[in-house]
Amino acid sequence: MSSKTGPSSCFVYITLPGQTVPVTAARFELTTTRQGEPLGRLVYGKSYLARQDAVPLEPLELPLLERTFETTQLSGVFGALRDASPDFWGRRIIERHAGKPMLSELDYLLHSPDDRAGALAFGLGATPPPPLRKYNQTLDLQHLQALADAILVDESEAGPAAAQVEALLLVGTSMGGARPKTVVEDGEGLWLAKFNRPDDKWNSARVEHAMLVLASECGVQAAASRIVSVAGRDVLLVKRFDRQKTEAGYLRARMVSALTLLRADETPSLRGRWSYLEFVEALRRASGSAQRDAHELFRRACFNALISNTDDHPRNHALVAMGREWGISPAYDLTPTPHVSAERRDLAMVAGDAGRWANAQNLLSQAPRFLLTNEQATALINDVETKVRERWYTVARRVGVTERDCHTIAGAFSYPGFRLTAQFS
Repeated sequence: MSSKTGPSSCFVYITLPGQTVPVTAARFELTTTRQGEPLGRLVYGKSYLARQDAVPLEPLELPLLERTFETTQLSGVFGALRDASPDFWGRRIIERHAGKPMLSELDYLLHSPDDRAGALAFGLGATPPPPLRKYNQTLDLQHLQALADAILVDESEAGPAAAQVEALLLVGTSMGGARPKTVVEDGEGLWLAKFNRPDDKWNSARVEHAMLVLASECGVQAAASRIVSVAGRDVLLVKRFDRQKTEAGYLRARMVSALTLLRADETPSLRGRWSYLEFVEALRRASGSAQRDAHELFRRACFNALISNTDDHPRNHALVAMGREWGISPAYDLTPTPHVSAERRDLAMVAGDAGRWANAQNLLSQAPRFLLTNEQATALINDVETKVRERWYTVARRVGVTERDCHTIAGAFSYPGFRLTAQFS
């Protein structure tokens, strides 16, 4: 709920397709019900609704209508707004900068940087401020890495001051995650820089880069990435697919997570909605290319199963709209997770009749939901399995993953349980 001393409402700005300057789209109010539960209200502005180029904030639940939308879910914050709110790492940075922990949800929206994921922004003025033009550059990475390290250590007295922390506020949400990150710019555009942590079990930057490259070789539409080495340490740069650089500034794509489409949350009570099957149903209703995107999602589910990516939760899937139509975003946050079990490994989301089991027969059991025949789905599974099994090591070594790290993650790929006979309830 909103802070007793802070604002209880704000304006929602949006950068429309083809534009680089935001306009005011709606007003959002965060209050409470008579029972004391958080209550969010959103109203589109009449002048915004009158625009010929107006677009809804999200594809399914906030149509362009002159009415008051209300929600008591997600602490009163609509999913499309929550997706523009900072992730765990971003909140940690904002709290350090503000000098106090546990801000209100509205505070996080207002304090988060201009360059959050997607096309939305928030403010207290009826007129949006001009878009940010200055970004950290890739040559600043060594300084930014040092600041991130200091925050990880969390030394209250020796840690970075608020003025220094401000340098990290150009941070993309990446739809969830606790890994240290910031946004940097080069001649090509904006990149999400993801830093290694001291407690990583392997070189996370190079391994994640390898998985993005491997995904592309397996036919998955994956985000572009590259590795830069800074003072002997590797940093992963992932190209911002929700931004497009032009001479006039950056075009911005609207972006919503699968978590929003599923009307779900990270809380245990709503994790039952985490499902590839429900996601593809929503995707088919929202996408301008339903069959293509449904096939793409199935391929990603197969790929995640075959690299034991058990972090494939709904914040790590998204829809984007650079124009008026929505479509599935490039894949991101792909990480292998070696397990002791050789028989059963579970994805984060339900994948078939046997639940979350990362298993070929389980994936095949609901292939028609992805607009695939059994024959098409079988061929797709076989194709991804063969490529993962035959190429993961070559790709990893090619992008600089060490022999030691390859040995550490080897058990993640094409594990035996993927081909066991599935037991359906």
